[in-house]
Amino acid sequence: MKSLCLGCLFAAACLPLAAQTAAPPPAPSPPVSTPAAPAVIPPPFTSPAANYSGVSGPGQPVSGDGRGGWVSGAGGVTYSGPNPKPGWHLNWGTRANGSAITDGIIPPLIPLWDLHLRDTIITLGGDGKYYMTGSTGDNIWDRNDGIELYRSDDLKKWDYLGLVWSVEKDGPAWVKQWKTLHNLPVRDVWAPEIHYIKGNYYLAYCMASNGTGLLVSQSGKPEGPYVSPLKPDQRLGGGIDATLFQDDDGSVYFTNGGGGTIYKMKADMSGFDGPGHPIKFDPPADGSWTRASIAQEGASLFKANGKYYLGGAGFYKGRYSSVVAISDNIYGPYHDWHEAVPCGGGTNYFQDKDGHWWCAYFGNDDQSPFREKPAALRIEFDQNGLIHIAKKQPDFVLQESARGGKSIWSEGNTTVAAPTSASSTPSSK
Repeated sequence: MKSLCLGCLFAAACLPLAAQTAAPPPAPSPPVSTPAAPAVIPPPFTSPAANYSGVSGPGQPVSGDGRGGWVSGAGGVTYSGPNPKPGWHLNWGTRANGSAITDGIIPPLIPLWDLHLRDTIITLGGDGKYYMTGSTGDNIWDRNDGIELYRSDDLKKWDYLGLVWSVEKDGPAWVKQWKTLHNLPVRDVWAPEIHYIKGNYYLAYCMASNGTGLLVSQSGKPEGPYVSPLKPDQRLGGGIDATLFQDDDGSVYFTNGGGGTIYKMKADMSGFDGPGHPIKFDPPADGSWTRASIAQEGASLFKANGKYYLGGAGFYKGRYSSVVAISDNIYGPYHDWHEAVPCGGGTNYFQDKDGHWWCAYFGNDDQSPFREKPAALRIEFDQNGLIHIAKKQPDFVLQESARGGKSIWSEGNTTVAAPTSASSTPSSK
């Protein structure tokens, strides 16, 4: 803006009135509309939308053995596959080299769907169909639009139900707040889970750097719409990786993070029914796990054969595995800490229509055959209640070369052979 001449303004003001009125009138100004209030602009994302989509979308059938995948993080996306985007790193190197298969500790696993999905969760719904969700979008350290959902009749073919809950359209005020992560603005949904409890569908989720939340379907259908049952409508608590569990008597429990505390929910799911119970457990005697909680993150809580299983994800011997401990009481103490599913990660355990137990899987270490893609494998319990990968797997979860009796893991092969010992050499991340 140019500076005004104060002397000229003063001289004009001191002219006689006649002289002032004799001046020709100024030309009429064109009408000026009142400008609208400027829109509130959120903090910029790290990368343009052409690089990172906020949704993963419907995915595609798996081609070949499903190798490759995504390694997403604050430094961007490293990718191996047919559809890279601008700005993605393609120097895949030895990532997801599948050494866990070579070492015989997991089957020759193949993804269920060629889809970018972290923190895979699979649940059998009240309608007899399977529902899958997890952290979606090209990079959950950059942008994420909300919670996406997938449905299947048989765990083999998946249909996309779309974005069932949007941060921008459906999120309350606390969800829409921008936070800082790795010195960058963030507003991302992490590790959402779908649960069928109390005859309805619930979504437990967390916002990066902003705590955990809970949603319930207004329609009683898995696709929602979803609203918060919490009173007041605010975050349920801090931390990440929220999960729910309904016990045989109908009581519902909440835990998150590494499973360090378990809370009982009120009967109407409007909040916690009292303070949380800190969880004690017996760490392995060999000193292979030294954290104060059973898991590092990705909490999981379920019940099988009358025993409670509490666990989550833990980096163990270079693998991002599913680790669990066992108790006869929901609040512990828990014992028999063990690596249940090598490379399984922060996922969940579920039963299929025939009563078989499964563990979901997504691959988040270099010993896995792929990374950040959804998968699942059958598990079994030994006489002490410890979890092991089932010796026989249905062919659709195995790579083509391992199906039809061509592998010791295939249901078509009746030969029972124990897996060889695993390498304990950590892989680079």
